[in-house]
Amino acid sequence: MEEFNDQPPVVVSLCGDRGRCDHHHNNLLYKTAKGMQVGDSEQGTKMLRNTTNAPDLSMCAACGKGSDGLKTCTACKLVKYCNATCQKAHRPMHKRECKKQAAKLHDEALFKTPPPRDECPICTLPLPINLKEISYQACCGKTLCAGCIDATFKADDRQLCPFCRTPEAGTDGEYVERLKKRLASDDADAITQLGCYYYNGRMGLPQNYRKANKLYLRAGELGCALAYHNLAISYGQGRGVERDDKKAKYYLELAAIGGYVKARHDLGDLERVLCNMNRALDDFGGGWR
Repeated sequence: MEEFNDQPPVVVSLCGDRGRCDHHHNNLLYKTAKGMQVGDSEQGTKMLRNTTNAPDLSMCAACGKGSDGLKTCTACKLVKYCNATCQKAHRPMHKRECKKQAAKLHDEALFKTPPPRDECPICTLPLPINLKEISYQACCGKTLCAGCIDATFKADDRQLCPFCRTPEAGTDGEYVERLKKRLASDDADAITQLGCYYYNGRMGLPQNYRKANKLYLRAGELGCALAYHNLAISYGQGRGVERDDKKAKYYLELAAIGGYVKARHDLGDLERVLCNMNRALDDFGGGWR
């Protein structure tokens, strides 16, 4: 995977530019923090009071009418409404409770135990956290650990894919074409990989931040936490999008929820810069409560 710093990005890979798609910028944390106020996060969520009188979800919270077509408040999930008119009318009474509950639900998602790491399909061991020690195979869509790749290449110098035995792509263009073919099957890793090449202008592709960000968003929605992390960086640096620190943090949180360790660390560092020390410790301490 590719790593970023203040200088032009340098690719580190077992297979040249291929199989690596991460990028990060350490100054993102401080650039993002600069545009935010200390205490932006909801510190009061831990003091959310325990309500013994739960609302009746069979009735509209505003007018009290019952209906099968009631719509749940998407923020707090506590109440239901007939329509937008009822929701607007009830907003002044519900606003404070809604914000507290929404913050609580957000924290529960953010600090829950992260999903288990994927396994190498050859050795069946969890894939390394270090992205330099894994490689995505565009021929079959598998992500393999460096150990299996190295062992295969030492045993057979024909440079075949350790999993599907397809010959390695002879040119950068051939490798990119393999990636593009996998986009049709919504392969999140392939989409992220291609996004990185457009972001950096590598593998014969023109540098195009906007196209990269669209690919990152698509891959993130398909479940790639790394893609959300890359999109957070784009928003934090204003590359291909208007700089938006809140969106940068939002996508960083989505990446952390998805189990991407670097995003969890960066989120903790950002909370530290914002002086939200309890939240920073939660992130640094493992990312779950």
